[in-house]
Amino acid sequence: MTKRAELGELRAEAARCTRCGLYQRATQTVFGEGRAGAPMMLVGEQPGDQEDKQGRPFVGPAGRLLARALEDAGLDAETVYRTNAVKHFRWERRGSNRLHKTPGRVHVTACGPWLVAEVDLVRPRGVVLLGATAGGAVYGSGFRVGRTRGTRLEWPGQLSGRSTSWQPEWVVPTAHPSSVLRSRDRDADYAALVDDLRTAADLAAGPTGGSAGE
Repeated sequence: MTKRAELGELRAEAARCTRCGLYQRATQTVFGEGRAGAPMMLVGEQPGDQEDKQGRPFVGPAGRLLARALEDAGLDAETVYRTNAVKHFRWERRGSNRLHKTPGRVHVTACGPWLVAEVDLVRPRGVVLLGATAGGAVYGSGFRVGRTRGTRLEWPGQLSGRSTSWQPEWVVPTAHPSSVLRSRDRDADYAALVDDLRTAADLAAGPTGGSAGE
């Protein structure tokens, strides 16, 4: 069975996920998107309102900003696999709107097996962590984006206590694009996001370290 077919089966299995209570209010599971063998994986927090409705990651305002940042960083969207640490939209009602609510540790842990499986099937050379929730999913609740953003980190080998058989060569944390949209200094924070993505692009273009593998 090809990795592409295995990703399709994993997506179908995730569509039936009831590991935590978020599935009860979400429209659908929003699984990762991209090809097996993509050299880079982007991990965000969770789907937003538009992602929940369309069933695809990064299609809302933050996703559009991310697409522009990837282009400005010189990254081809076809070389990137996009996913989230949590696969269902957590929200609260405010009038007629569904507003984002940060997922809890229980939700991140419940979704851990999906992210482990995605890493093992996609086999990315490197991983970009978008925001605190994605960073916490990989490095634990003590992770802080501001301390390490734009720097190369080592893959820890475990997510929520589950080991990955595939070991990416590098990890680069950065801010989530939604934080750029909320920023009072959007131009500066957008430029910082692009710089971090350029760091990831340089790592992806460099020589293979030879440490990734089963």
